[in-house]
This record gives sequence, structure tokens and C-alpha cells, in this order.
Amino acid sequence: MIGSAPAICWGEPCRRGFLYLHGQGGSKEEAAAFAAAAADAGWQTVSVDLPGHGARTAEAADLVPWRVVPELRALLAELPGSWEQVGLFGSSLGAWFGLLAYQDASLSGALLLSPVVDMEGLIQKMMGWAGVSEAQLAREGSIPTDFGQTLSWEYLEYVRAHPILHWPAPTEILYGGRDHLTDREAIEAFARRFACRLTVEPEGEHWFHTPDQLAADRWQRAALAELG
Repeated sequence: MIGSAPAICWGEPCRRGFLYLHGQGGSKEEAAAFAAAAADAGWQTVSVDLPGHGARTAEAADLVPWRVVPELRALLAELPGSWEQVGLFGSSLGAWFGLLAYQDASLSGALLLSPVVDMEGLIQKMMGWAGVSEAQLAREGSIPTDFGQTLSWEYLEYVRAHPILHWPAPTEILYGGRDHLTDREAIEAFARRFACRLTVEPEGEHWFHTPDQLAADRWQRAALAELG
């Protein structure tokens, strides 16, 4: 455990390490491939379960930014005290939580895989899929959908009140050209705004599965090498 989050510490103790944040449907165990690449580059890795995932399935109601962001900020202070450099690996929703939580943290670098960088746009896209208007969502508060997501007016209001305004960490992004959740225009605008290095895998989707996983492994190893 690190703070309130079940965690795995991968690799030998060293003076620099990564915090790994999985995406929706993931768990701390999925960090294995990244942790191996990070260890080869001289980094330790700590991965945690976000609420509602892995060993925290009973906490699904807590997978909301007003609960996750304070938890992640507290967690940063609990990471191995021997680390002199800290990096962030964030996948999908985990990347967005990390962007919210660590805008002002002193990170040595960040690797973002299929990051959600425009949550308001994603929520509006899902509202379109579900045929839900903004007025209807404001009136009803929350609306379940047939694709497994519950639309929430409180969530949308939070997103609008908490934009990502600051991101100074040197950042590498891998984006799949067939990502159906984040539009290419949004990812390119984010990369320009915060001087991120963007790699586009034309045949990749939002979730990088085999053989796309091979592209993800090449990307993360190259990105780790850039960090030195």
C-alpha cells in the first residue's frame, strides 16, 4: 500500500522512479511491460490501483476527479523517499487524472499513452452517442448509457471548472490514429500548447493491443532513452 492505494513496486531500488497510472478497466498489474523497460533504462516503477479497479472494485463510486486528484497529490509525497527524480506514466483516463493532479509538481518527465486531454469534448461526444442534451443532463443530474458509461452533470461542471492550464514537465505522447475517444485535433493542440513530443501510430486505436503493443513498447523505450 502507498497511502490508501494498493501498489506494486517494480525493479531494484534506485534514485529515480515512475508513478504508473492505468486507464479505465486497468489495474496496477498492467504496468509490467513498462516497468521492465523502465528498469532497463535505470528507473524504478510504482503502479497503483485507481478507485474501482484491481483490489479496489468496491470503490467504484470514488472514480471521480474530486476524489482521485487529492489522493494522487497525497500519494506523490508517499513515493519511495530515495527517489531524487520522479516521472509519470499515464494511460487514457489515468493520464488525465495525472495531468490534473500534477500540474505544479516537479516531475522529471511524463509518458502519456492515449491520454484524455479534452475531457469536456469527450463527455460531449458521449452525450451525442447517447442522444442526451446538456439541458437534459443538467435537469436529471446523471444518466446511464447503453455503452456502459454514466453521464454526470456534476462531473461535467467539475471538468469545466478545472481546465489544464499548466504542464511544464517534458512530455512524450503516443496516440493511435484510430483513437475514437480523443480527436486528433485535440491531441495536436495539447502537444503544441505544452511543447510535448507527439508520436502518432496510424493504425493504433485508443487501447494499444498486440500487435499495436509492439509500437507502444518501441515508443516507451525510445522515450525513456530521451530522459537519460
